[in-house]
Amino acid sequence: MSYRFQTQLQAILDSSTFRSLHFSLLNYTTTRVSFCCGKDLEMEDVNSASELLVKDPLLLHNKISAIRSAGHHKLQVIADFDATLTKFLVNGTRGQTSHGLLKQGNPEYDEKRQKLYEHYHPLEFSPAIGLEEKTKLMEEWWGKTHALLVEGGLTFESIRQSVADANIAFREGVGELFEYLEERDIPVLIFSAGLADIIEEVLRQKLHRSFKNVKIVSNRMVFDNDGCLVSFKGKVIHSLNKNEHALDMAAPLHEQLGDTDDQTADNASVKKRTNVLLLGDHLGDLGMSDGLNYETRISVGFLNHNIENSLSIYQDAFDVVLVNDAPMWGVIKLVSQMCSTES
Repeated sequence: MSYRFQTQLQAILDSSTFRSLHFSLLNYTTTRVSFCCGKDLEMEDVNSASELLVKDPLLLHNKISAIRSAGHHKLQVIADFDATLTKFLVNGTRGQTSHGLLKQGNPEYDEKRQKLYEHYHPLEFSPAIGLEEKTKLMEEWWGKTHALLVEGGLTFESIRQSVADANIAFREGVGELFEYLEERDIPVLIFSAGLADIIEEVLRQKLHRSFKNVKIVSNRMVFDNDGCLVSFKGKVIHSLNKNEHALDMAAPLHEQLGDTDDQTADNASVKKRTNVLLLGDHLGDLGMSDGLNYETRISVGFLNHNIENSLSIYQDAFDVVLVNDAPMWGVIKLVSQMCSTES
């Protein structure tokens, strides 16, 4: 861990606000805790504060205690990517998603993919379509989209350039969170119905490093020696099967990001970690832990917009809610409590 990061993180963990968090959780029926990042962090682009909202402080306290008692070797982190690890607003405008940023370098095929989106996206959220039929439609949509990417001659260079040109950025503190978890050998599973290769490229370009504990569970591409897309690995992962069942469907990380020799053993090891910190920005993200027989789960919801109308729903669904496109410092503090050896 870099000296600069150690200094930043220690400032967070030593803050009086953080040390008093347990007491705050026990003393209020509905808790609003302000986490000040402070000038001592020497970070230019960090918001001055982020708000962490807890509807049931006692329940959260008990969950933290249970996870801490079990030990961090039983903990895993499950995270959505778009608008969860990444910011909702970037430079004052809506940030792009990992799928939406892709430009094939062939406008005809970009347009074809857009037309598929316009046709299938309303069906994805239609209450008149049953789950079984909707699942088939999603498989159909993803299959057609992947076929267009191959047919349209997508190259790895196009992915690099698309990410370089994209309006996308990680929340402040994501890199520090990954480092904190990596040092404790706590796995991070990033679930996405998008494209793993794009997510990896965003990690490379925006965080400038890889993490041995981070696993991307998403659709993975196969390129030929010339860097042209020829096929996809594994079964299709779409919006309705983006959960721990998808672990066995996903291809492993590329070699340069820490490929494992025994993928089956690796997946089995993850599934033995039965305490979960789940991070998401939609109610549907709560299903990412489906397929895992967890003992204790703490869910954190990022409510990025429409706060007035959605806050009560999010507070009913998530243990913790972070509002206003908040940075990740509050999550780091929460994880630190789970991993604390103090009683």
